Amino acid sequence: MSFSFTNPTPDNEPTFSFTRPDPTTLDERLQAIADMAHETLRLVAELRRQINT
Repeated sequence: MSFSFTNPTPDNEPTFSFTRPDPTTLDERLQAIADMAHETLRLVAELRRQINT
């Protein structure tokens, strides 16, 4: 989440504009993180199998 000043004027309090990330981009990022986590867990399991044999 980010924010910025909008239309600041010397005699008035600045107003704020809050923006959220694009849900599509956020979903893609979360999916990429989940994919990396699954791959990491798969590699750890494979390493454990190799160590235990």
